[in-house]
Amino acid sequence: MARRITTSAPETAQDIFRTGPGSLAGRYLRQFWQPVYHAADLAGGRAVPLRIMSQDFTLYRGDTGAAHLVDPRCPHRGTQLSSGWVEGDGLRCFYHGWKFNGAGACIEQPAEDSEFAQKVMLRSYPVREYLGLVFAWLGDGPAPEFPVHPEFEDFDGLVEIDSYLRECNYFRNLENALDMSHVAFVHADNRASFAGMGRGRQLSAAESAWGIGYTFTRSDGQRRIQQFGMPNIYYLTALPNDPEIGWQESLFWWVPIEDERHMQFSLHRIPATGATAERIRERRQKRRSEIDLAHQHLCDDVLNGRVALADVDRRRVDLVRLQDDIAQVGQGRIDEPVSERLGRADVGVIAIRKLWAREMEALAQGRPLREWRRDASIRPSAWGITGSLPRGEGGGGRRAALADVRPFVEIKLQLKALHGDRR
Repeated sequence: MARRITTSAPETAQDIFRTGPGSLAGRYLRQFWQPVYHAADLAGGRAVPLRIMSQDFTLYRGDTGAAHLVDPRCPHRGTQLSSGWVEGDGLRCFYHGWKFNGAGACIEQPAEDSEFAQKVMLRSYPVREYLGLVFAWLGDGPAPEFPVHPEFEDFDGLVEIDSYLRECNYFRNLENALDMSHVAFVHADNRASFAGMGRGRQLSAAESAWGIGYTFTRSDGQRRIQQFGMPNIYYLTALPNDPEIGWQESLFWWVPIEDERHMQFSLHRIPATGATAERIRERRQKRRSEIDLAHQHLCDDVLNGRVALADVDRRRVDLVRLQDDIAQVGQGRIDEPVSERLGRADVGVIAIRKLWAREMEALAQGRPLREWRRDASIRPSAWGITGSLPRGEGGGGRRAALADVRPFVEIKLQLKALHGDRR
């Protein structure tokens, strides 16, 4: 039987949707390594402003190639540090030339003859580049062990990076991943959609050592299992839009920029090598150049009645992302008062809300939180093609090739948002 709930219930909604410094969900997300930038977008010898979870930082790449993340402003007079100069692995302030090393220590004060430099520190944050993404630890205390995904690095194949910006709260997108029944309607004209997918009585969600195993069981008993990792990761199998690829595996992270916008950082693991991989690369690069309409802007046009989705030129836009934009932004950009009637097909949404509510309550009360960990047994699978991808087990000496396939119009909007520009 469907039950009526309200997503704007004061405690739960505020705790989950708000992620700024000091907020409950913000404190929780900061206890995990998060992707915050694309390595390809961070040029050597360059500093940029960065906004993640409604908090400002300075991100720069030193002359040695190492990335560093520090506070946004100089402690001298508060000037924005990203306007300064990278020197070696240090950063010099534009205003009065105070220089800081990658660990945040002040090492030069030109006008002060460095008399009290040793007493001045920026906060610095642990950073690691991995699979084409820049990850950061934004929490208090020592950083935990960095989680790796050997399936995406130690295999003969291609890893595509295809991330995007969405103009709504991150939890909208997170819930959507555990909502299989939307596919046949939102993406009804897409290859990934087919009749019967996501029927409520055939869906189940069970807590795992990593988060939630989300399962659809067909009438013939075959199963498709997707893996959600707490607090904001998804490891799934999906059908790509390429004639030479069957099923692929993907990793998604939903990371708030501010409470009303977020990034989905995406990696796609594709079992293709040699001439096949090269053909796929060529088609992907051609496609990223063809897309010159921002799905975010078209979403606003559709929701405001200026354009009908059927009239959009799908050759010039990422249609799947536009469709998801319309569904998710159409719910409201954040926790606006919306009544819901959840049914059996919402088993995944209900499961993730319960899991998050439980962890938020424990954090608020100072009780121990569950330690989430993915081992080799927690992997996605799908009926007849289960096991078709070559598995990385580490130590094999193989390294997947990385390819950035983000449309150029997408990159432009991502950087604008990540740099805190709301104009």
